[in-house]
Amino acid sequence: MRFLYIVATYLLTPVVLASLLWRGFRNRGYWHGLGERFGWYAQPSQREHIWIHAVSVGELQAAVPLVRALMQHYPGLRLLISTVTPTGRARVNSVFGGSVDLVYAPYDLPGAVGRFFQCQRPVIAIIMETELWPNLFHECGKRRVPLVLASARISPRSVSRYRRFMPLFRDALTHGIVIAAQSQRDAERFLSLGANPARTHTVGNIKFDLEERGSAQSPRSLLMPDGNKRLVWIAASTHQGEEAAALTAQSAVLAEFPEALLVLVPRHPERFDGAALAAERAGFTYMRRSDGASCTRDTQVFLLDTLGELPDFFHSADVAFVGGSLVPVGGHNLLEPAAASIPVITGPHYFNAPDIAEALLARQAAIVVGDAEGLGREVCRLFNAPEERAAIGARARAVIEANRGTVTRLLELIVPLIDAAQVKPGTTRTP
Repeated sequence: MRFLYIVATYLLTPVVLASLLWRGFRNRGYWHGLGERFGWYAQPSQREHIWIHAVSVGELQAAVPLVRALMQHYPGLRLLISTVTPTGRARVNSVFGGSVDLVYAPYDLPGAVGRFFQCQRPVIAIIMETELWPNLFHECGKRRVPLVLASARISPRSVSRYRRFMPLFRDALTHGIVIAAQSQRDAERFLSLGANPARTHTVGNIKFDLEERGSAQSPRSLLMPDGNKRLVWIAASTHQGEEAAALTAQSAVLAEFPEALLVLVPRHPERFDGAALAAERAGFTYMRRSDGASCTRDTQVFLLDTLGELPDFFHSADVAFVGGSLVPVGGHNLLEPAAASIPVITGPHYFNAPDIAEALLARQAAIVVGDAEGLGREVCRLFNAPEERAAIGARARAVIEANRGTVTRLLELIVPLIDAAQVKPGTTRTP
C-alpha cells in the first residue's frame, strides 16, 4: 500500500503544483518558496533543530506558547517552524521575527521529505493538532527522530477515512508516535486506530494556553479617535457568504443603534478586496485598516485587512462573532474573544473544535445563531444588556482559566524525548 501511495503522490504532484500556482494569482505568497515544498533549500542548516509544524494561522497561534516555552528551556537549540500557507508564514514572522528558522513544509514525497531531514536536521518532530503523512512518519522512524502529535484531535469522520488506509500508519501508530490528545474522546479515537496505549496521553487543548495580549488602547483610539463611546461588534475569520451575513446583520443593528460599528475581518487576505466591494455595494460608509486612517462618526464598517492584529481588536469590541460557523467550514478560535471577556457568538458549524464550543456553551459563555437575521438580533439584544454582556464575558474568561496547563503537560512529554537525543537544556550537540 505504501508503494501505491508513493505512486499516487507523484502522479498528483502536477495537479497540486498547478493549484498552488493558480492560488498565487490571488495571493502572490503562494509563488514564494516553491523549492522548499520539494525539500530544496538555499543552504543546509549548520545546527540541529527542534521542529514544530503548524499548517496555518490557527495552528501557529496555538503553538506560540509551546514555542516560547521550548525557547526558554533550550536557549542553545534553534527552533524550526514549518507551515503550509503564506498567511501562516507571515504570522510566524510577525510573532517571532528572526528568533526562529522558518520554512514551508515539504510535500509528502519520499525525495522531498528526505531532503528536508538531511538539510534541517530535526532532533524531534512536533506536529500541531493532526497531520498524518505516511512518508514523513516513515522518515522519522528511519532516522530515529521522535514524533509527537501535540494537542492532537481527530474527528469521527476522519477515523473512518484513516481506518481504510491503516497499513500506511500502523507501524508509526503502534511504535513510533507519541500522541498528546486534546480530549479523552480524541485519545479513544486514536486508540481505535491501533495507537500504542503507552504512548497515548490526554493533555488538553493547547489553545486554552493562548498568549495574552496588551490592553489594546491603539485599536480603541483608532475606532473612536474623538473619544466618543460607541458600541462595536466584530465579525472575525469570515468565509464566503459570511461577509454578506455580517453586513445584513449590521443593517439591522444600525436601525436600532445608529452609531454602532462593525469590524469585519475576512479569514484569508485574498478575500479583503471582495469584502470591501460588498460593503460599498451595500451602501455602507466603510474604511480599510490598510488605509491608515481613523474612523469617523460616520464610519459604519471597519475592514481589518491586515494580519496579526485581530486579538487586539477583540479587546476593543463589545461583542464578537467568529466565522467559519454559519457555513460548514467548522468554525475558528472562540477563545481569543473569550480571553477579551466579551460575549462570543458562533454559528451551528463548530465541528473543528467541538470541545471548546461545548465548554463555553455549557457555562452559558457562548451563543449559537443560525443565520444573518439571528446574528443581527443577538447583537442588538446584547447591546441592549450591558450587565449581561459583562456576565457572559466573565464566564467566557473563567472557562479559559479553568482549562489552562496544556503546555506544561506537553513539556512533560517532549522534554524527555529531546534529552534522550542527548540534547541538554542550554546546550547543542556538535554538528
